[in-house]
Amino acid sequence: MNARNLVEGSLINGISQTLGQTLTIERGRAVQGNFDEYALLRMDRTPPIIETFFRQSDFDPTRLGEPALPPVIPALCNAIFAATGRRVRDMRIKAEALKSGT
Repeated sequence: MNARNLVEGSLINGISQTLGQTLTIERGRAVQGNFDEYALLRMDRTPPIIETFFRQSDFDPTRLGEPALPPVIPALCNAIFAATGRRVRDMRIKAEALKSGT
């Protein structure tokens, strides 16, 4: 159950980063001081069902949270391309850009 939570949390974090998390740096410091100023994905915007599968192997699991995050963003961008025919070229995906083609 812990492994599943790590993977699903990484997925939600990746979606959150893609849909609008912005960390602004000014004069060498983060402008956002806390999580209330850093838009994390809320429960009502997460996928209602996340299917997580594990491959059985002879190796003990290690560092499970980190490997699950990097493929989320390209997978989401490829899914958008498959559905709309538009390539995503900006990390912060906005519905308006997909509609207008920019």
